[in-house]
Amino acid sequence: MIVSINGIDKKIGKNLFVSGLVAELKLNGKFAIEINGEIVPRSCYMETILKENDRIEIVGAIGGG
Repeated sequence: MIVSINGIDKKIGKNLFVSGLVAELKLNGKFAIEINGEIVPRSCYMETILKENDRIEIVGAIGGG
């Protein structure tokens, strides 16, 4: 199935949870994931399943002062 990740279409497997996407993309460190305009809490990564045409935004945290 096709989803949009940071504005780029990407083919992913069906029945993929957010946690699986994080592993597939080898994400680590501090980041936030938004799906269709809503932030997904880390506590929900293992229960939130991705759907065809989801719009996913992944944003890394940047420290500053």
